[in-house]
Amino acid sequence: MSKDKTQARREHLARMRAQQKAKERRAALLMWGVGGAVIVLLVGLVGFYLVNQAKVTSLDAVVSAKYSGGLHTPIKVNYKENPPMGGEHHPAWQNCGIYDAPINNENAVHSMEHGAVWITYQPDLPKDQVETLKELASKDYMLLSPYPGLPAKVVASSWNKQLKLEGADDPRLPKFIQKYKQGAETPELGASCDSEITTTTAENPIPTASPTPAPSGSPSTEPEASPSPSS
Repeated sequence: MSKDKTQARREHLARMRAQQKAKERRAALLMWGVGGAVIVLLVGLVGFYLVNQAKVTSLDAVVSAKYSGGLHTPIKVNYKENPPMGGEHHPAWQNCGIYDAPINNENAVHSMEHGAVWITYQPDLPKDQVETLKELASKDYMLLSPYPGLPAKVVASSWNKQLKLEGADDPRLPKFIQKYKQGAETPELGASCDSEITTTTAENPIPTASPTPAPSGSPSTEPEASPSPSS
């Protein structure tokens, strides 16, 4: 083989190697470009999910009040909120648990004073949603009951805190329970939620007024004793 042909062959091989290396560089750049785009997309999706989750589970809609604890009354209370989230209440608290009929506000508020979360729902709430609420309310320091005239489908209340919800599957409800059950504003934190009061409003209504005591010095209503025979 002549010297010129050998040189030409070497140059041809060098060009082929250069073209191959250029092709490999383009493939590598394309691969890294696609990989980078996928990573950016994944980061964006994760970021969107986290932002969306933070939005749907935000407790910004929680309403607050400023009630002091320890105010007892044996009679029915005209509460400002519906359902109440604090204030005067009956000396006996409601036994924490699940009720299928309305319970007295006054007993439930006392339970909230001990740290309970009271979930109320409209009486016509679909049965599957009620079952979801029962699952959430099956833990300690929880009350669940239907509530006629409720301003939302479901309302979660604790002492000085309340959140209106449009259904039992609202992701904010578990967050509310986690944050406010036996929360920082509980007046009697650690007090028991067990009680002998397991009755509903229909079974044991709170009186609207205290019994009026008999006036001092008024005639006794008891029959007088007959005089003893003379000895």
